[in-house]
Amino acid sequence: MSTTAPPLRSAFVAIVRRDFRLAFYNRSDLVNPLLFFVIVVSLFPFGVGSNPEQLREIAPGVIWVAALLATLLGLDGLFKPDFEDGTLEQLALAPHPLSILVLAKILVHWLLTGIPLIAVTPVIALLLNLDPALLPTLLLSLLIGTPSLSLIGAIGVALTAGIRRGGVLLTLLVLPLYIPVLIFGANLLKTAQFGLDTAGQFYVLAAILMLALVLAPIAAASALRISLN
Repeated sequence: MSTTAPPLRSAFVAIVRRDFRLAFYNRSDLVNPLLFFVIVVSLFPFGVGSNPEQLREIAPGVIWVAALLATLLGLDGLFKPDFEDGTLEQLALAPHPLSILVLAKILVHWLLTGIPLIAVTPVIALLLNLDPALLPTLLLSLLIGTPSLSLIGAIGVALTAGIRRGGVLLTLLVLPLYIPVLIFGANLLKTAQFGLDTAGQFYVLAAILMLALVLAPIAAASALRISLN
């Protein structure tokens, strides 16, 4: 008796639902990046002083660096559990493009890591004495930039999925690729602080996102096939 493969859309939705269920079974993995983000930002006033002007000046860089590191912290669980329990092998053997199935997993990672970071950012911005008028610009930049962090990070995770304790190697692979997002994300807010036009930085962040959206799932799928062999 022959069986028919589910449509690609159904397979995509099934992976999203499965990863959401697994994530909520391991709630500590959900909370850790968010707590890390809050703690890192909260420590800066103790290290550099509580001068409001000084905090306002460093706020863009601090928020973006903390968001980058928090995203990196949550990357390790993107593919490794599925690699260890054989799920990735089943995905690789599925009749659907592995890159699309990988994109579903990256989407879940961003929804569970990036969105909570963005949601807590207004409180963090107040802690760093950021001008409330700049908050929409900051949130929009994070909304465009954080998906790129998840997409780019997926490539590094896929390359190190078969390596035990590959966290250091993952960091070395991913951090250089994160630098453009960090530069333009932080510079966008600095430019807005001086009342200058930020369209150029937004366009660059959007271009990076589009490029990552197209290429990162393909690269991650290829890296996973290499890790599985």
